[in-house]
Amino acid sequence: MGLHLSAVTLVVPDYDEAVEFYVGKLGFDLIEDTKLSDAKRWVLVAPPGSKETRLLLAKADSAEQKMRIGNQAGGRVFLFLHTDDFQRDYAALRDKGVRFLEQPRHESYDTVAVFVDPYGNKWDLIQPVR
Repeated sequence: MGLHLSAVTLVVPDYDEAVEFYVGKLGFDLIEDTKLSDAKRWVLVAPPGSKETRLLLAKADSAEQKMRIGNQAGGRVFLFLHTDDFQRDYAALRDKGVRFLEQPRHESYDTVAVFVDPYGNKWDLIQPVR
């Protein structure tokens, strides 16, 4: 089968603010930003070189969706960003003001540190052990 995960929706309060963080601070590529209506856009971002999975930045448009901003995984780490050079990317993200919740730690399976986006969603920055 030729299946793959193409996008994961991330509920955000504002499109431009989200693009500023994901593109400006995390260094993601802006794949698409298409106006669908006066209130809705189709905004896809992805790490450089990512070939399949994107983040769909979706502006909350109801009270229920607004309640989910920053807590889509119930307080657990929600997304995992793999790197081939942990120290390089950890330093670059910190220099751009990304807030890490812990110091890097070395596990048997990888080097990892948890950071948060502006909304409180937790991310793992990970360099897998090869």
